[in-house]
Amino acid sequence: MWISWWLWPLVGICMADRFREEAERIMRDTPVIDGHNDLPWQLLKKFNNQLRDQRANLTSLADTHTNIPKLKAGFVGGQFWSAYTPCETQNKDAVRRTLEQIDVIHRMCQMYPETFVCVTSSQGIRQAFQEGKVASLVGVEGGHSIDSSLGVLRALYHLGMRYLTLTHSCNTPWADNWLVDSGDDEAHSQGLSSFGQSVVREMNRLGILIDLAHVSVATMKATLKLSKAPVIFSHSSAYTLCAHRRNVPDDVLQLVNETGSLVMVNFYNDYVSCKTEATLSQVADHLDHIKKVAGAGAVGFGGDFDGVSRLPSGLEDVSKYPDLVAELLRRQWTEEEVRGALAVNLLRVFEAVEKVSDHTQSAEEEPIPLAELETSCRTTYGYSEAPSLHQQPGALLTALTPLLLSLSLL
Repeated sequence: MWISWWLWPLVGICMADRFREEAERIMRDTPVIDGHNDLPWQLLKKFNNQLRDQRANLTSLADTHTNIPKLKAGFVGGQFWSAYTPCETQNKDAVRRTLEQIDVIHRMCQMYPETFVCVTSSQGIRQAFQEGKVASLVGVEGGHSIDSSLGVLRALYHLGMRYLTLTHSCNTPWADNWLVDSGDDEAHSQGLSSFGQSVVREMNRLGILIDLAHVSVATMKATLKLSKAPVIFSHSSAYTLCAHRRNVPDDVLQLVNETGSLVMVNFYNDYVSCKTEATLSQVADHLDHIKKVAGAGAVGFGGDFDGVSRLPSGLEDVSKYPDLVAELLRRQWTEEEVRGALAVNLLRVFEAVEKVSDHTQSAEEEPIPLAELETSCRTTYGYSEAPSLHQQPGALLTALTPLLLSLSLL
């Protein structure tokens, strides 16, 4: 009896080691593709994007969830880096700020070519895997970054953007965000406006992944119904396990299953446990739930590292991915299911988006109605409603009438 008492803890340790070793074996062949990392935002806040600042050296960067040694330890083989600019930039300098964040992602690849390679296709990811580098992709986090312009959308695509999150935590003039569901914002588009539908169609045409993290449930459903290609939730978790409106409810998970779409689970404590504390095991619970409701092909990882202030015990930085994979193996996920969550599911969705794209098809051209825009800080060239002496001679007469009347009274 005494022997069995001390033997069981050793058995547990040996089993844990076995699952960890198995996780590493799988990840050497199929490294993780993470859907959302905010390291570029940290580079802006800490160093104003000056990558040659010695403190910004990504091989020794401190006080972040992400640096090169941690990425290697975590078997990260693909990363959607977030080109994020806050909602307060909407109708101001959002486009400029977005361009700067895309630029810093490209410069990461240029400064550390032995580690990062910027890619724009599923084939580029596969090639990076073969080269042992981190396939680096641009994800633009928030529809306000296109400033309600299809031309800007296309320009960002040409600069390498391969997903666009339709909203951040604010409405755009054409799509509603998750705060509508919590009662902290008012619905403006009832999901997607007519122009919002044009954005979705143009993203399909170009081959841009549509990201529904941060949007309202109405926007989720409208987009899943309209899109000809599968969509992603780049960093969202399961609403049933944590009733936070940033998470995905079960009826939407069923649509995810029907459309072959993907939910990449967020690690932020508030979305995992709805508390300030959470654990690696609770993150695995979210992965289990999404697999159960939407299918094993609908599961991915979207840690939100360097974009959140609280992370689960056991998932403190990007080096911890093997521990999460080991937990899934302990829960009897098959090797095929694990490889799917790591990379195969995302590659399948990306390839489907590429297959739907058709650059020979005519582009969406109709601009958003001027009345739907905040115009105090923008010009109105191109709109027939814009004030113009040539187009609206009556406007000049109206403006001069008070002056003419005053002169007649002199």
